[in-house]
Amino acid sequence: MQTMRDHPTLWIKGSTSASLAGKTIVLAVTGSIAAVRTVELARELIRRGAEVYAVMSEAASWIINPMALHYATGYEVITKITGAVEHVEFCGMSGKADLLLIAPATANTIGKIASGVDDTPVTTFATTAIGSGIPLMVVPAMHEAMYNHPALTENMEKMRSWGIGFIGPEIREGIAKIASNEEIVLQVERQLGSKELAGRKVLITSGSTVEAIDPIRILTNRASGKTGVELALEAYRRAAEVTIVHRNRIGFTGIKEIYAESASQMTEAILGELACDYDVLISAAAIADYTLDPADTKIKSGGELTLHLRPTAKLIGKARTEHSDLLIAGFKAETGTGLDELLKRAKDTMEASKLDLIVANDVSGSGIGTEDNEVYILTAEDSGHIHVKGSKKMIASALMDEIGHLLMSRK
Repeated sequence: MQTMRDHPTLWIKGSTSASLAGKTIVLAVTGSIAAVRTVELARELIRRGAEVYAVMSEAASWIINPMALHYATGYEVITKITGAVEHVEFCGMSGKADLLLIAPATANTIGKIASGVDDTPVTTFATTAIGSGIPLMVVPAMHEAMYNHPALTENMEKMRSWGIGFIGPEIREGIAKIASNEEIVLQVERQLGSKELAGRKVLITSGSTVEAIDPIRILTNRASGKTGVELALEAYRRAAEVTIVHRNRIGFTGIKEIYAESASQMTEAILGELACDYDVLISAAAIADYTLDPADTKIKSGGELTLHLRPTAKLIGKARTEHSDLLIAGFKAETGTGLDELLKRAKDTMEASKLDLIVANDVSGSGIGTEDNEVYILTAEDSGHIHVKGSKKMIASALMDEIGHLLMSRK
């Protein structure tokens, strides 16, 4: 087999992140029509730094030509077991694979794996991986009637008892459809990630809140919630139990979402959740500072309108009062300040609110609603700061690094 550097399509390796850097993934493809999705799936795994090798059943090759996955992965596709004992090379006791990912997996293949039947390259790889203790993740895809068969349910439960993970499916249009590539990649990242937050519960507020003026009009702000979402995803990758409170929708399995629209709803939701023994609260939402009593009916347009605003309750103060041992991270957004003044205001807020960590940034030019940002991370334990400029995904990673260090220091 040629090396990665020999293939001209692999310039994308690590272009999105390094979350799977140094990991070798065997992508096993079976004879579902969803096999057409695997070219882009392989590319997404590679964009996160993984080396990907493909193995296909004969039925899969009727749907997608092996050349397509050769292109996608940079390696020749394994379509049969030869004297090179490919299944042992990758999934044997000293195999090079970190994960065997069967995507898509038909009902037939799942039944064979559960029964120890070994008659295709994919099932041979699965048998070997299970016997060697190499992680195996399965992504079902089939008609809903097949997915509802009691034998399939029993087979999946049996495989789960062996430690095999399942991703999806999504039940739509009478079909148990293959999970989205985004979902698959996230679950793979969690499986192969650091596990540094395993056993930790992380609660995150995200985005803007809205305060009703009347049944139609609202007061809000420009916060998009992108940073909060990236924080939730990053905490999940690191094996945390994650809850996010916002008025958006992520839709990833394993991340609990609570809808909250107004400042009072968000505060109530957070304080209610904190009763469930969280380790970390990250207050990334731009919670409204002011609210009002809304009109019961639409206010007629035309002429001047005066609104009477009153301050909202401060979430962090309530959380700190009720949970003195909770690790709390806050955000401080300013406009038009120099760096020294920004850092001073952040430190003052951190001390006044008894925060463990604060993220400060000047949003005059970017940050709100943008894909990237420039921030300064300060902790109560350190007099300095960390400067991070780049994507919000990068910023989330840096922030979770600091939170991980703070949690470790408390042990």
